[in-house]
Amino acid sequence: MLSPKRTKFRRYHRGHRRGASSRGNTLVFGTFGLQAQEPGWVSARQIEAGRRTITRYAKRGGKLWIRIFPDRPITVRPAETRMGSGKGSPDYWISVVRPGRILYELSGVPNEVGTEALRMAAYKMPMKTKVLVRALEASVAPA
Repeated sequence: MLSPKRTKFRRYHRGHRRGASSRGNTLVFGTFGLQAQEPGWVSARQIEAGRRTITRYAKRGGKLWIRIFPDRPITVRPAETRMGSGKGSPDYWISVVRPGRILYELSGVPNEVGTEALRMAAYKMPMKTKVLVRALEASVAPA
């Protein structure tokens, strides 16, 4: 699973998820993309589950880009502990996703396979998503 090698701080504040994604919101690498429609936290396990679904459905064909990375630690207190005594220890890693963010990109597969693979991966995500298909550039035919 994805996790950072090192971070500046061990524990982070929770933050907020207001606003739309100002970067990472257009298809750059692939022909197909999975775009978030709602804000949310995507854990490293959910990213890996989506990746496995896409590669399995595409029969390991094509090329896949994961456009998000879990760089935020989520801390959890042990069960049945009393109040106080500080913040819990880091338990898992998440990526903060805002609306418009591209989660995955895929290329090198047929149209039906690409859209269906990303639709299957959308079931693994904790927010509403949309499958994007890049419009084919019109090639100029010699006259």
